[in-house]
Amino acid sequence: MDYKNTLNLPDTPFPMRGDLPRREPAWVAQWQEKKVYQAIRDASRGRPSFLLHDGPPYANGDIHIGHAVNKILKDIIVKSRNMAGFDAAYVPGWDCHGMPIEIQIEKKFGKHLPVAEVQAKARAYALEQIERQKKDFERLGVLGDWNRPYLTMNFSNEANEIRALGRILEKGYVFRGLKPVNWCFDCGSALAEAEVEYADRQDPAVHIAFPFADRPALAKAFGLPEVDAGAIVIWTTTPWTIPSNQALNIHPEFKYALVRVTPAPSTGSLLILAADRVEACLKEWGLEGDIIAECVGLALDQITFDHPLASFDEGYRRVAPIYLGDYVTLDTGTGVVHSAPAYGVEDFLSCKANGMKDADIINPVMGDGKYVPSLPGFGGLSIWAANPKIVEALAAAGTLLKQEPHSHSYMHCWRHKTPIIY
Repeated sequence: MDYKNTLNLPDTPFPMRGDLPRREPAWVAQWQEKKVYQAIRDASRGRPSFLLHDGPPYANGDIHIGHAVNKILKDIIVKSRNMAGFDAAYVPGWDCHGMPIEIQIEKKFGKHLPVAEVQAKARAYALEQIERQKKDFERLGVLGDWNRPYLTMNFSNEANEIRALGRILEKGYVFRGLKPVNWCFDCGSALAEAEVEYADRQDPAVHIAFPFADRPALAKAFGLPEVDAGAIVIWTTTPWTIPSNQALNIHPEFKYALVRVTPAPSTGSLLILAADRVEACLKEWGLEGDIIAECVGLALDQITFDHPLASFDEGYRRVAPIYLGDYVTLDTGTGVVHSAPAYGVEDFLSCKANGMKDADIINPVMGDGKYVPSLPGFGGLSIWAANPKIVEALAAAGTLLKQEPHSHSYMHCWRHKTPIIY
């Protein structure tokens, strides 16, 4: 007996196998032929509106799993909102501007093309990528008005951007100024935060002494009649920023100690560092010492110190004032942070908050990563090649307490995989 004839199985008009590679393209073609998306719009007219205006993908290269996840999740939202009683529309679009497209044009046609030619070729390239991506998004079954997407390079959109900028200008919201940005020497361009990756890198970590410049002010801050020669100490893994130092940052609420040490460094027998870091730092430097006075950081505000390369070259004969900063921590280092406003966000904000003008910011690194030729001692060198030479100069100036290699996670360009700077 054939037992299958004894089973009461459902009889369905659709096949048991999904066979999606063959069947899905037919479904999508049928939806397009019958204009299903427009039919849904017509049937939903008059309902409460729900609009999903797409955060646009970049018009560069074929879609990947990230695109698929993004578009499918949005499609689920739109369709579920429609079934919940809304007139739920989906407006697809593309971002057509930026460095990735320009890099592709450079790879294909070479650099130094006339601007108008680069723009024309970039526009043609973007249109090609849009068509490729659109077919794949439709193939995913995502419903939308694919024949009328918004493109950032549409002339009407660009014109509206100029109009909006004009209104912003009229209201006085725009000013010209400086700002530290992520910079890639290989791109020759600023990078967005999303274009920054992190990779391990080894750099020289240095403990540097900034000699006392205003000893009477220090004596008053620590409640002493006078103080001997000495220095305040910082720790950094970017020696290349030392030629651009213009300030020192300390925390206004931390306690700072004046320590008499032996054997005395070249800068004198007194060192200033955060009280909570004294024991660890003296042990690391191989020094013995006693705290002779303490004060809170606020008491040291605006007191000045000599640049650590002042005795190396006359070009560095300037002082660095103390500025207060809540971002200073006690996790590592000395509780004192060296500030080069051209090459750090907190540094820049701190110096600007204390009245530094843009024109006064020392900015000797050129776009290709080399110092300007006029920089004393290191002009024309790349910053990475200058790192060990700056350490040698600090040692010659008697302001280097210690150096050691330091492995840390550092910013890199997502395209070139090379280190970047602010």
